Amino acid sequence: MDSSEFFDFLTTRCSVREYSKEPVKPDEVEYILDCASTAPSAGNLEAWDVVLVPDEGVREVLSHAAFDQPHVENAAVLFVVCANYVRSMSRYGERGILYAVQDATIACTYMMLAAHSIRLQACWVGAFDEEEVRQVLKLPQHVRPLAILCVGKGTPPGHYTERMSIAEHVHEDVW
Repeated sequence: MDSSEFFDFLTTRCSVREYSKEPVKPDEVEYILDCASTAPSAGNLEAWDVVLVPDEGVREVLSHAAFDQPHVENAAVLFVVCANYVRSMSRYGERGILYAVQDATIACTYMMLAAHSIRLQACWVGAFDEEEVRQVLKLPQHVRPLAILCVGKGTPPGHYTERMSIAEHVHEDVW
């Protein structure tokens, strides 16, 4: 893939909130997770974990925890991506909390792009009641849910969202 193909790949990825009832195949889930395992991580500790949620009933409960966002319930599968503090703090102490958050968000980004690469649609959900998600999924205290990645066969919007110019983001040498 050359640079223009890569840029096209990135610009055609978008958040999709409308999904069909078609399931995501086990080999597609495995591919998405395999791609996540290639993500860079602090000290190569891979301080992230994922709870897969294909069950419709659990997706419904998580949809309520996500402030009643219907796409959380309607996606074929959810990947609840979590930071595993203990894994990173074992080497980096308190700074490991930040590294675990970074590791998990990078892994989630790789999952989202992996889904796009196999023509599945995804939506990253960050708005949810963390404690409710923790209880529903029986997460241990050293694990923090950071994102719910909705994945399935969906309908991309008719147009792509306008983006800010690079000049609005970049500062050279100082702010």
